[in-house]
Amino acid sequence: MVKDNLKNKIYILDTTLRDGTQRADISFSVKDKLELIERFDNMGIDYIEVGFPASNPKEMQLFDKLKSIKCKHSKIMAFGMTRYKDSAVEKDSNLEVLINSGADGVSVVGKSSVLHVKKVIETTLDNNLAMISNTIKYLKKHFGEVHFDAEHFFDGFKENPEYAMKTLEAAADAGADFICICDTNGGILPMDAGRIVEKVKSKVDTPIGAHFHNDSSCADANSIIAVEKGAIMVQGTVNGYGERCGNADLCTVIPNLEIKMGKTCLGEGNLKHITSLSRYVSEIANQIADNHQPFVGRNAFAHKGGMHASGVSKISKAFEHIEPGLVGNTRKILISELSGKKSIVLKARELGIDLENDAETVGKILGRIQDLEHKGYQFEAADGSFELLIGEAGGKKKEFFTLESFRVLNEKTKDGTMLSEATVKVCIGDNRIIETAEGNGPVNALDSALRNAIKSCYPGLSSIELTDFKVRVLNAKKGTGAVVRVLIESSDGEKTWGTIGVSENVIEASWQALEDSIIYGLMHLEKNKA
Repeated sequence: MVKDNLKNKIYILDTTLRDGTQRADISFSVKDKLELIERFDNMGIDYIEVGFPASNPKEMQLFDKLKSIKCKHSKIMAFGMTRYKDSAVEKDSNLEVLINSGADGVSVVGKSSVLHVKKVIETTLDNNLAMISNTIKYLKKHFGEVHFDAEHFFDGFKENPEYAMKTLEAAADAGADFICICDTNGGILPMDAGRIVEKVKSKVDTPIGAHFHNDSSCADANSIIAVEKGAIMVQGTVNGYGERCGNADLCTVIPNLEIKMGKTCLGEGNLKHITSLSRYVSEIANQIADNHQPFVGRNAFAHKGGMHASGVSKISKAFEHIEPGLVGNTRKILISELSGKKSIVLKARELGIDLENDAETVGKILGRIQDLEHKGYQFEAADGSFELLIGEAGGKKKEFFTLESFRVLNEKTKDGTMLSEATVKVCIGDNRIIETAEGNGPVNALDSALRNAIKSCYPGLSSIELTDFKVRVLNAKKGTGAVVRVLIESSDGEKTWGTIGVSENVIEASWQALEDSIIYGLMHLEKNKA
C-alpha cells in the first residue's frame, strides 16, 4: 500500500522498460534494462515497471536476475493482465507467472471501455467486472502492492461513463492500492482530461494515477492537469518513448511538477540529474537525442538572437523560464548572422576568451560570421571553428602545420570493394612532409594521411578522434554542383568540439572541417600542458 502520505508527494511510475520498448525502433537487452533500473533507482523513481514476464524468455531472464537485486528506493513492478475471460484465477497461467516473478508489486491492466469489452475481448460487461475483481483479490494475497490500470478509460468514460466508473469501483472494492486511469489511444484533450480526473477523484477513495499517450501531443499537459485535479501518481517514460507517438515525457512532466507546482517527485536533490538521465537513456536506447526537447535538450536554453543573448546576460529570467542548472542543463549562446556584438562577447567568454573591451576584434568577428553564414557556414554546432575564427581575427591563431596540397583517389575493384587513397603534403617549420594513407572513404583516408604526416611532431594527436561526420546539401536544385556543408564532431576523451567546412566540393568541405578539428584539438592539448 501507499504508506508515506507526504504533503505534495507525486508518485512516479516509470514504464520506459515496458511501454517505452513498444516504440518501433527501441529494444533493450537484459543488460540494458539492469543498467537503467539502477539509474532510475538512484534518481528516486518510486516504481519501475520493468516488463511483462509472460511475454517472452528475455523478460523471464530479467525477472530471474532481479530476484537477487534489491533497489534502494524503487519498487520493481511486473506488468500483467486480468485473468482470461473463461478461466479461474487459480488456473490462469499468466497470473501464475506474475506471482513467481519476484517483483515487489504488479500493475494489472483491465478493460474499462464497453467497446473493448464487447468487441475486443468479446465477453459480457458483468464478466469483465468479475475478471477485474477476481484478479486483484487473488494477486493481493501474493503482493503487498497491486495497481489497476484502467485501459482505454478516458474513451470508455466518454462512451459510457457509468460502466467505466464501475470498473474502477470493482478494482477499489477488490483492494487495489492505486487505480491508474489510462488514455490508451492518446486522443484526449486537456479540458476533458481534467474534467474526467476530477469526476473520478470525487467518486473513488483509492489513490488515483494517470497514464497518457501522446497521439494528440497532449500527454505532458494532460499529466500535469491530472495532478492538479487530484491524481497523485503519474506514469510515463524517459524522453516520452512509447508506442506510436509515445507516452508522457517524464523529463518534461517532473520538472514542471517540482519547479512550477511545488510537488515532490524524485529523491531530494535529484532533479538536477534529469538532463544526464535523459541523455543516458537515449544512448542506451540507441536514439538520437532531441536537441530541442524541453528542459533537457541541448538547445533548451540556447540563445541565438542578439537581443536575447544580451538580455539573458543581464538578467536570465528575462528570457528563460527557469535556471538551466535546476535540471542539470546549461545555457548556450549560439553564433549566427543574427548575433549582435554582445553575443560574440558572451560566446567568447564561454570559451574562456575575454573580448569585453576589444570592440575592433568583435566587429571583425561579427562581420566575418555574417559573410561566412551567407555562404552556408553555420556555427551553432561548430564551437571549434568559431574559437579558431576568434583567434584568427585577433591575430592569435597558431599554425601547427601548413597545407601544400592534398590528393584523393577512389578505386572500385572487380569484387565491388571501394578503396580510397589520400596523399597529403604539409610543412611544419622548414620540414616538408609527404604521407599517403588508405581508408574506407576519402575523408577517412585524408584523416589518416594527415595524422601520419604530423604525428611525430605532435604525439598527443593520438588522443583526438572523430566521433561524428555529417554532410548537408544546401541548394539541392543545383544537383551535383550543389554547395555542401560538412560538420565534424571530435573528442579527446574529455572535451568534445564541432568544426565546419563549406564548398561545392564535398572533399574540400570535409578537409576544411577536418583541418579545423585537428588544429583545435592540438591547440587545447597545448593549453592543457601549459
